[in-house]
Amino acid sequence: MNEPAAPIHYAGLLAEIRQRIQTAQTRAMLGVNAELIRLYWEIGQMLDARQQSEGWGAAVIPRLARDIRNELPELKGFSERNIKRMLAFYREYAGLTWMPQASTGIGQKVQQVVAQIETGQKVPPAVALFSSEVLLALPWGHHLLLMEKLKDAATRHWYMQATLANGWSRNILQMQIETAAHARQGKATSNFALRLLPPQSDLAQQALKDPYLFDFLTLATPFHERELETGLIVHLEKFLLELGQGFAFVGRQYHVDVGEQDFYIDLLFYHLRLRCFMVIELKRGAFKPEYAGKMNFYCSVVDDVLKHASDAPTIGLILCQTHNAVIAEYALRGVDTPIGVSTFELTRALPTELASSLPTIEQIEQELGGAPADE
Repeated sequence: MNEPAAPIHYAGLLAEIRQRIQTAQTRAMLGVNAELIRLYWEIGQMLDARQQSEGWGAAVIPRLARDIRNELPELKGFSERNIKRMLAFYREYAGLTWMPQASTGIGQKVQQVVAQIETGQKVPPAVALFSSEVLLALPWGHHLLLMEKLKDAATRHWYMQATLANGWSRNILQMQIETAAHARQGKATSNFALRLLPPQSDLAQQALKDPYLFDFLTLATPFHERELETGLIVHLEKFLLELGQGFAFVGRQYHVDVGEQDFYIDLLFYHLRLRCFMVIELKRGAFKPEYAGKMNFYCSVVDDVLKHASDAPTIGLILCQTHNAVIAEYALRGVDTPIGVSTFELTRALPTELASSLPTIEQIEQELGGAPADE
């Protein structure tokens, strides 16, 4: 028996219902995470209060973990180790004022991640940066990684904000911390302040890094620029992750015809947040002033041929192995189009502060042979 034809607009109804279901599932998941984070903070608060008022020592935590396990055997996440983490979590954010549960806004995009402290009261530095919305939106595993790796409140806040904006998993967050993403963001030499109006100039500056790390490539030195380009396309997903949020790949060796001559752009992207095309040229060795002229030419062509009336001006990014900032600034000052100059590295030495934070052999063995992390 044949199934009757679907009514008109049925496909749209099905898509809308599916979207509603997925949204509800996401909200439910975020709601559970938020209540878990709030619970862990409150347990840490209770333990800290007892230690302060009654002089309880650390020995009470193993007993507490054992008794919870005996009375609620089906409950996960309350090992001795994790309870200690709850106490540490509370102490990191002890001065925080939690929003009422009914107004947490779970499931909505976090628009403002910096708490506005206007009372003039003296509060710990971390409290001036963090809001309950941010803490509730991040999974417990992310919090543990941030507390372990980042002691500076401002730096930790940067990674919290970036995680929410980019949807970083815990593994990606760890990689971003290890490659010091916060220290590289917005560091490119550019003429954006001269060629773009605010806030586009500020947004464009923050969209670029210096240096870019291409340690996922295995290129032997010396290498050709085409080899670098091929490697980046082969590892396009990792390349896009290093470029950052908003980059959409358009083409490699993108052909443009100008004056009956053929020209080829190394890499062409469209930036979804800046709403503009981005031309990337790869150069082996040091930056040379003449690179700015060629990039100016490419950006002008893209503006005339590809740019939509609603798009912002095309931005160029010249990636070299080294560059002198003074020379780059002079080279960019006289060009009409917005251009940035950054360096790229194929390998990166481990920062001293990161190397000192790596676990010892004994710690690794203890981790492998110890109790579950209960994250």
